[in-house]
This record gives sequence, C-alpha cells and structure tokens, in this order.
Amino acid sequence: MADYASVIHDNADYLTDLDRQIGDADHGSNMERGMKAVSALSASDFTEANAYLKKAGMTLVSTVGGASGPLYGTFLLRFAAALPSGSEVSGAALGAAFRAGLEGIVQRGKASVGDKTMVDALTPAVDALDAAVASGASEAEALAAAAQACAEGRDATIPLVARKGRASYLGERSADHQDPGATSVTMLLESAARTLA
Repeated sequence: MADYASVIHDNADYLTDLDRQIGDADHGSNMERGMKAVSALSASDFTEANAYLKKAGMTLVSTVGGASGPLYGTFLLRFAAALPSGSEVSGAALGAAFRAGLEGIVQRGKASVGDKTMVDALTPAVDALDAAVASGASEAEALAAAAQACAEGRDATIPLVARKGRASYLGERSADHQDPGATSVTMLLESAARTLA
C-alpha cells in the first residue's frame, strides 16, 4: 500500500488528465487524498494483514470522493475479508482475495467487462493470476502475470464506448480515451507485483 500511495502521488496529475477527457477531472486528486490517508496508517498497529487492509478500505471510503472511494474501499474490504490470517498466504489464497475484491466492485458499481471501467482491467488480471497459480507458477510469477493482464485490459478500454459512470454521458465521444479507473487499478496490480513478490 505504501508503494501504491507513492505511485498514485507521482501519477495524480496524469490520472486527473485522463479523467478530464471523459470524466470530472478529479480521479487523480481523489486517489491521492485517499492513499495519503492510507499511508498515514501504521502497519505496525495491526497484527494481521487483513485487519490492516480492512482499515485501509474503510479509510478510502471515508476520504475519497466520487465513485473511487466506494469502489476501492469495497475492493479492499472484500479482499481483506477473504484473506486468511497468518503471515504466509498462498497464491491460491491471494487469488481468492483478489477475486472477492473484484466481485465487490462488480456488485457495487454494477459494471461488467466491456463497460469501459476498472472492471475491464481487473477481471483479466484476476483470471491471469488464477491461471498462473493453477499451472504451478510462484506467487511472484502469478502476480507478474496478473499485472501484465491488467495493463492489457487497461489498454483495451481505449476504443470502448463507456456504458457506466460519468464517461457514459459522453456516448460515442468516450471512445479513443483510456479509462482512468482501469489505469489506477493497473497501478495497484503493478505495486502488488513489485512488493509482494
């Protein structure tokens, strides 16, 4: 989460610029505010990763405006609830936690693949993680595969016409723009691949 907070800080203007093209130009600033609040949490105050991530999710819900707070908050809350206790987490358990987080986003945002949202990036990422684990890949290899699939899903949002969120108001004019939420969730998977490996 510290790595992700740093990445969001460095890319806040970029995310806001993406959002300016098809949204309300606040994704970067909202995410930066939320991740700054998360990074202020002391991980040493928590005995389990799932307790820390639950608090991080609640922090995002309470500090991030727009749709991002509820969506990222729900992702972390569901992820934390599915994550087993203990310091050792298997690739399969990590995959189950990511899947639970994705399902939370889908339920909260009512979005599906093809709607030009973060779901377009996160769905192939979770599928790739599960497939890698099933094939015997290490956690590091599985996370790398997930991050790559997430980036490909992010790029695949560019030609899509948005069917959810503020971007959907633009209709056909939303095509040829990269979705900001798909971009920020790719950064999350890349942070996970970097730090959890």
